[in-house]
Amino acid sequence: MRTDLDTPAGAPGPGATTGFDGEGPPSGHPTRRRRWPYVLVALLLLLGLLVVALVVTTDRAHQVTLGQAEQRLGPQARAVPGSRPAPGVYDYRGTGSEHLSLPPLSQSEGPTIPGTVTLDGADCFVFRVDYSSHHWETWRYCLRHGNLEEAGGKTWQLWSIGPVDVTDVADFHCRPATMAVPAPRAPGQVWSSRCTGTNTSVAGTTVSAGPYRFLGDVSVRVGTTKVEAAHFLRLRTDSGAQQGFERSQVWFDLTNGLPLRESETIEVRTATPFGTSTYTQTSSFSLVSLHVRR
Repeated sequence: MRTDLDTPAGAPGPGATTGFDGEGPPSGHPTRRRRWPYVLVALLLLLGLLVVALVVTTDRAHQVTLGQAEQRLGPQARAVPGSRPAPGVYDYRGTGSEHLSLPPLSQSEGPTIPGTVTLDGADCFVFRVDYSSHHWETWRYCLRHGNLEEAGGKTWQLWSIGPVDVTDVADFHCRPATMAVPAPRAPGQVWSSRCTGTNTSVAGTTVSAGPYRFLGDVSVRVGTTKVEAAHFLRLRTDSGAQQGFERSQVWFDLTNGLPLRESETIEVRTATPFGTSTYTQTSSFSLVSLHVRR
């Protein structure tokens, strides 16, 4: 019985054919390598990466309804008529988007954006905006010496990274005389603002400070009603643990300090072990009804 081991070195094996030069296959019959398994594997890997990217970057945020905001708030006592807004849920509508550069994530805001007022002590109230199911923010306003001042606020956000949900909370406190609606004011007048805070995802303290400019008293239409309002431009630079800027315009009801409209642009950079992550947000919302839901 003959085996390949019996074939002399360099001699062609049984059934082998040679070309005209005695080497390799005859001319016109090139060697064919089976490349399709490698191509299939590469396509499957590419498809897997696309699926992972789609899952990681999918926007899972959705609007918070007025009914959901009411359920969270619970029953509210009626406020004594005065210079603070009535507690309860207000109907705001708006749009916006939020982006992270690292990891590359995005989520949307609105179109229903409930605004909630809760009274705090005898002179303060907290205004909360639910941009989406993944993002809310509060501002705490207090009456002091005839002025409405910004005392601080909190921001909560949730980011879905694949199957993992990551939350982040920022808590800021503003120094006295950080104005919201100053009583004596003139168009073009400027005040300084300064707030400091911490973030659960970042070590250290962030300072947010800058000019606060009064643009003038105007009439704002809410539904079919014209409301007298004070219009302000707020510019702040962030330094310390996070760096960036905030630019916003806000219109306050002159009778009770309720924000009627707001538009803002935010860009904040944070250092991470993997590089700099930049957060950007563009938002706007407006009150569509003076009716308060309790």
